[in-house]
Amino acid sequence: MRIAVGCDQNAYDLKMIIINHLNKIGIDFTDFGCHKGENVLYPDVAHTVAKEIADGKYDRGILLCGTGIGMAITANKVPGIRAATCHDVFSAERARKSNDAQIITMGAQIIGSELAKMLIDAWLASEFQGGRSKPKVDLINEIDAVYHQK
Repeated sequence: MRIAVGCDQNAYDLKMIIINHLNKIGIDFTDFGCHKGENVLYPDVAHTVAKEIADGKYDRGILLCGTGIGMAITANKVPGIRAATCHDVFSAERARKSNDAQIITMGAQIIGSELAKMLIDAWLASEFQGGRSKPKVDLINEIDAVYHQK
């Protein structure tokens, strides 16, 4: 599994903690910034990561900002992407199991580093279950296609 990771300056410290955690658990990832001392606009980072996933270059993504909300809103503008803001373990699991979310977003000003690592672990360990959720995700994809036809 290949993971794309990105943040804005508000979440740089949390991103570094998560990167260290990914290294520790043996997950292959690429850091798309921001980098130390760099000020960025979170939509630029979210768009880059979401596009990489939509293009099939990465399997999943982790996006971090102050709340996680702006990253999710931006990532969800990319056709085919389902990004979910999660601040508890149950939501992180359900984002994958029920919604097939390829991207998890979190807020560095909302949660601490230990909880963030727990969310990453739960999200990475979860897979889409299909079942009753499959028709819902299929419908999300149909709606997405209506508004993103090229």
